[in-house]
Amino acid sequence: MRKLALPLITLIFLAIVGFIKPVEKTAVKCMIQLVNYTGEGAYVVVSLMNPDGSYAETLYVQGDDPEWYSDIPEWWSFYGKYRPDIDAIVGETVSGGERSLSILKIPSEKIDAGYSLRFETAVEDQEYYQEDARIDLTTANLKTKVEGSGFIRYVRLMPQQ
Repeated sequence: MRKLALPLITLIFLAIVGFIKPVEKTAVKCMIQLVNYTGEGAYVVVSLMNPDGSYAETLYVQGDDPEWYSDIPEWWSFYGKYRPDIDAIVGETVSGGERSLSILKIPSEKIDAGYSLRFETAVEDQEYYQEDARIDLTTANLKTKVEGSGFIRYVRLMPQQ
């Protein structure tokens, strides 16, 4: 009986895993240009938002010191509750007038399905912008430039070739 248990469990596991389809993702270059300002570097969070406006997933975090994540309150209320592993956290914050370039990996089935990208920014001892920029996630908008309303001057998206 014991000799059959391990192969049977392995077979069941492989059968289940065989039916799980990996999520196809679309790679999109994202350039964020900040306005000229003085002070500390900006934390930038790019989130995939559900059609109803709630958080679906964190795609990108510019700023790697978790001590300051709570200064981005809307995102923190989502992320801080669940604390999922985020593999999209990149190096240091971006200072005024600088730009960052990253690759966003967007679940392909979310494009043209009512989802959007929300860009939140915060700078220590300065403002927090819950929606510094928002881009509706459509095929056409994957090749667009959107103006920001806070620390972001503009965001430019370009499909990854």
